[in-house]
Amino acid sequence: MNKKSSIETTLSTILTINGGSSSIKFALYRSNRFVQRIFYGSIDRIGLPHSRLIFSNEEDNSTDILPIKASDNRSAATILMDWLEKQLDFSVLTGIGHRVVHGMHRTRPEIITPQLVDDLHHIIPLDLDHLPAEIELIETFRQRHPEVPQVACFDTAFHQTMPRVAKLLPIPRRFDEKGVQRYGFHGLSYSYLMEELAHIAGTEVAQGRVILAHLGSGASMAAVKDGKSVDTSMGFTPASGIMMGTRPGDLDPGVAWYIIQSEQLTPTQFNHLINHESGLLGISETSADMHDLLALEKEDIRAQEAISLFCYQAKKCIGAFGAAMGGLDTLVFAGGIGENASAIRSSICEGLAFLGIELDQKQNEANASVISTKNGKTVVRIIHTDEERMIAKTVIQLTTTT
Repeated sequence: MNKKSSIETTLSTILTINGGSSSIKFALYRSNRFVQRIFYGSIDRIGLPHSRLIFSNEEDNSTDILPIKASDNRSAATILMDWLEKQLDFSVLTGIGHRVVHGMHRTRPEIITPQLVDDLHHIIPLDLDHLPAEIELIETFRQRHPEVPQVACFDTAFHQTMPRVAKLLPIPRRFDEKGVQRYGFHGLSYSYLMEELAHIAGTEVAQGRVILAHLGSGASMAAVKDGKSVDTSMGFTPASGIMMGTRPGDLDPGVAWYIIQSEQLTPTQFNHLINHESGLLGISETSADMHDLLALEKEDIRAQEAISLFCYQAKKCIGAFGAAMGGLDTLVFAGGIGENASAIRSSICEGLAFLGIELDQKQNEANASVISTKNGKTVVRIIHTDEERMIAKTVIQLTTTT
């Protein structure tokens, strides 16, 4: 299935790569006046049986699912590259944009250089679940197509505007000097949501007191005031904050010490427990998928408790951020759970009338763009987030101005 002929004549052509620990999302965009997606897909279940490459072509509305053989010893990055080279001529690419989860103190996207790659290698211990795979993708593309500019889009950059008090951790100051502080993540999603909010509701609304709730397998919230991040739930790593699909969120360090000692875990084993065995999966003992748990809720107390804990922590986070900003004007739900699970949104918002949050249940169940009542002082919205589109727009801006 060769799509070369349909995508060669374009003003700007951007490939976006969003690599994770168990999946890689990719998309191709072209831009003249508007950014248009040409195709998109993913490799999922990396490292597990039945891994596959899913590809959807926007031009003919076709979708293909290609199994990846378990005996194939090539890395996911190499498999993706081999497949992409059959779909497009890399010489027409304006640039390749990578989502890089951790950028430490970097405040903006950057053209990828050997020095930047070296810097990323040095901070791998900060995010063992994402950075190794992301660096491998960058290096694979650089090795095969060094002529194509690559851009690193950092998830942490959005939160560099947080005040010092929101970044500090209450541990010995020597660790702060080593960069151990709260960074925050999901920045590409939040950047996109703020652009969309300004487009939909106007600049004045986007400059107000806004809470963005990115709720998916990875979940976090951000408090945004005057258009800038002032606080966020995730901290030094993406495992902190509110409960997630397989991550616990904030955890008493004494619990961590107890678990390590009682089960004699190595650091690697503990990291796996925290990032892949906890959260919704850990409490339910069944699934990390909220859709699955909602289906089991009435008959399985474990699923019920997992859902309740998720919603309770999210509710507390909204209350805390409302206090930090001195009130709330807009609440935005995004992500797979935030955009599609009306029952979760309803449970989270219940009891938050003191912040002006009142849901219109019919609108909520319909997943409408505005789900708050007309009398509610806080406008509650659902906005579809699109990290890949944000990456594409960022690459276009950077490659046309440098």
